[in-house]
Amino acid sequence: MTYRRAAIPALTGGLLITLLLWWAGASEQALHLRGATSVFDVQSVIELRRWLAPWSYDPLTESLSDGTAGGDTPVTGSARYADLHNTAMQIRFVAVFVFFLAGALLIIHRIPPTRRRTPATLLALWAWGPVAATLAVTISAPWLIASGGHGSYRALPQLASVIASSGPVAVFAGLLTALLTVLVARLTTTGPEPLPLRSVPPRAARLAASAGTVVVALSVVVLSYQSVAARIQTSFGGGGLLSEPGDLLRQWLLLGAWTGPATGQLGDWLLYRAADVLLLAVVWWSLRLLPGLLTRTTAPAMAVGAVCATVCALLASQVLHMAIDDTVGVWGPVYLFSKLGSGIPAALTFGVPAGLAALLTLRLAGARDTGESPGATATGGAVQAAPHSGS
Repeated sequence: MTYRRAAIPALTGGLLITLLLWWAGASEQALHLRGATSVFDVQSVIELRRWLAPWSYDPLTESLSDGTAGGDTPVTGSARYADLHNTAMQIRFVAVFVFFLAGALLIIHRIPPTRRRTPATLLALWAWGPVAATLAVTISAPWLIASGGHGSYRALPQLASVIASSGPVAVFAGLLTALLTVLVARLTTTGPEPLPLRSVPPRAARLAASAGTVVVALSVVVLSYQSVAARIQTSFGGGGLLSEPGDLLRQWLLLGAWTGPATGQLGDWLLYRAADVLLLAVVWWSLRLLPGLLTRTTAPAMAVGAVCATVCALLASQVLHMAIDDTVGVWGPVYLFSKLGSGIPAALTFGVPAGLAALLTLRLAGARDTGESPGATATGGAVQAAPHSGS
């Protein structure tokens, strides 16, 4: 699919996810009404407020404290902090639209939702929704922190907390957005025959998938081990505004958390490690299929595809954790989804090099970048590529 045709569904998806997140933030005020606790239990209301707060235009009460040292002009100070908060939210929603648009444009262009590719396109767009939300939250974080009136106090831990606040709302909004985006993309696809899947040598595809999975496993197996993770969080000291980077590094480096079986029963330990095995298995299988799904294996396409594969694998492991979680009866049903969408920054950190490592391995293994074959013909504005085999 050409970029011109891909722009229509990408714009639709960008507008939809922005509106969904704005609506979610606007709905946060309803949870402050007296009747909210009669519909949900208290724990569920608190959890839902936490989900929706990152997308709400209403600043926290403490953010509106006076902005002067002596409190001589509290109204002016409150107005300044409120303006900073509004600016942060404006940047956040614009960034969501821009980031989702850019990623969706590339995904739809390189993985058009034609026959045998539609499920992959849907999953990639769904995974890209939380990624766009996380990037938007990160971009707008400095303004939001400053609107709290204490931006110079433990700036990096505050930044880590804001980045981690995207939450399950972005996952659910991304799913609805992906469904509509794929539907619009199918309607805008023209041509009598769909683009065929590319033929990639099986050995090269397996080696590329293994190389990319090793990169992701560095976070899941090595960095997420309790002693290593503790060293990452506590080994960096210093003073000043940029001190205490441990929380921030944890957000961008750790895809999980685990320790040895000595802390509990071996059966429970193995059950929780099954989620990590599932994550790596989904990453490997996705990277194995990715070169054949792409119309051309370029570096940006492989990087974005690997990020989406890592996010999908992360969501699959979190769903497995939800299935074995026994705390729902204590904290309420909403708490079951509270971990959904966590770890997206780390998935972005390791997904990009995983995709590039897979692409490099693919080239070294002898798979040539065929893309649109020389014999491809244009029919009805769409490019049809003939099947081909790797060298």
